This record gives sequence, C-alpha cells and structure tokens, in this order.
Amino acid sequence: MSRVAVVMGGLSGEREVSLRSGEAVSRALRELGHQVREVDVDHRVVQQLAALKGEVDAAFLTLHGRLGEDGTVQGVLELLGIPYTGSGVMASALAMNKCMAKRVFRANAIPVADDREVTAREVAETGLSRVAEGLALDLGFPCIVKPNGEGSTLGTGKACNLEELEAALRTALEYDDLVLVERFIEGREMTVGLVGEGPDALPVLEIVPGKDFYDYQCKYTRGMTEYLVPAPIPDTLAVELQRMALRAHRALDCEGVSRVDFMVRGEDIYCLEVNTTPGMTELSLVPKAAAAAGLSFTELVETILRTARLKIRRTFPGGRE
Repeated sequence: MSRVAVVMGGLSGEREVSLRSGEAVSRALRELGHQVREVDVDHRVVQQLAALKGEVDAAFLTLHGRLGEDGTVQGVLELLGIPYTGSGVMASALAMNKCMAKRVFRANAIPVADDREVTAREVAETGLSRVAEGLALDLGFPCIVKPNGEGSTLGTGKACNLEELEAALRTALEYDDLVLVERFIEGREMTVGLVGEGPDALPVLEIVPGKDFYDYQCKYTRGMTEYLVPAPIPDTLAVELQRMALRAHRALDCEGVSRVDFMVRGEDIYCLEVNTTPGMTELSLVPKAAAAAGLSFTELVETILRTARLKIRRTFPGGRE
C-alpha cells in the first residue's frame, strides 16, 4: 500500500474536467488498497503541495491546462522531492506550448499542418483585419485558430471566411497573447494512448464528432461524439500511427502516460498535439483505449502510478546533493 495524493482541480478553464478525473482516479486507487489524499488545488497551490512533503509517497497528477499541465506544478514537486506521475517540467511545458511543440516535431521529421503564429502585439500594431487577410493568403480557408497554451480546445475556432477568422482570432486572444493558426485538414481524427515505462502504445481510437470539428462541447457532452476503438483502419495504418505516436512522445521527452492526436487524410498522417495529462473521466479516450487492450480502469491507474518518480537528477559528481 502507498500513500498517494491525487492532485486535481487547479486554476485553468479545465478545472471541472480535472475534478472528474481526480475523483475517478481516487476511487480506483482506494479499490487497489492505497491510502488516498485528494488535493483540490487553488491559488494556494504551493502551500498545498508543500504540506504533502513527508506525508505521501507519490502524487498522481490529474490537473489539466495551464498552471497544472504545463510544468509549473511539476517544478514545485521536483523542488519538494515528491515523486509524481506523468512527464517532467520540460516535456510538460513543451507539450502545452503548441507552437514550441510543433517546432520540435518538425525538427524530428514528424509531419504537422502548415501554420502561422500570431501575437497580440502584431494584431495591435497591424490591425486585426490586415492580420486576417495575411493569414487567408498564407493558409487559405478553412483554418483552425487555437490559443497557444490552452487545452480541451478552449478558445479554439474554425474559420471559413475572413469574418469568421477575425472573430476566431478575437476569441483566441482572450485566452492567450500567442495564437496558432493552422491550415484545416479534412480527414479522420485518430488518437493513440501511451502508458507505462516503455511506454506501450494502446489501440488506435477514432473520434467521430457530431459537429464539423471536435470542440469542447463534443469532448465533454455524452452522446455528442462516437468513439471507435480499435479504429476501423488497415493494420498497416494502425501500426504507423502507433509508431508515430511513440516518436512524438519521445521527441518531447514525455513519460508515464500521454495521448497523441492525429489527423489522417488518405495515406497522409499529421500530428496535432501531445497531451501529457490526458483525461481520466468516464468519457476520456485513454481509458477507452486501455479497455480495448484488456486493461481495466484500475489496472490503468496502477500502471501509471508505478511510473511516478522525480525526473531531475539530484546527485552530482563526488556524491553531493
């Protein structure tokens, strides 16, 4: 039996989803016989985590979004010496930063959609209309507009003309001063979960949203999306998606658990993003894929817990710490 703190809640727009993930993980850990301490973090997060020092053996992170999934909480836990699940500081920060993650993917020959980065400063100096006109020339329509540092498609919009593009930029800039605008890829959306020390790739899952793209409503409203697992695709494509998911996971130096999202158009595969703290709710994708692989929810939670560790080396030449 271990003493485990399940860290949930947080300050991001994904707080409610995080709480649901944390509650599900806590139930599973108790079923497994662990001593569980649920920690709903808020603006006192540093003090709340410091109070865990010496009281728990590991922290199971179910935080989503900024100030939780982006390396900040991971850094505090490193300083406190509390082992934790999931990726470390750098990998978490890179994966949460869409623009930086795509630079890493390109450097590792992982195909991604064409894009342009837009800053709040550029819009203020150039004007929204002129920026939108430039994007239309560079990328065409339709395109997808995303805040750089948000998850769960918060603030994300699809634009099919200049008017929609300006509106989508306004919305995205309410969430972040840096916005990623991508050429829209018409295709099938696939995702691959990765778990464990290896990690092991779970079966490919296809996402079939009830709308023209997979937004926040589709993700978290029961019945809005159909999930097909294993995805009805040729074995060769499934193997290639799993291989590319592992490449993206390792390119960012992730560990423990992640979910890699793709768009597939014909024989072409495009990596969308890597999620370092994927959802663990009843509607979440990694638990669905794990079940298709014969892994129960409690077994999935135990597998992730076993990977908990400190990621930053704490010893130096000569034995100093």
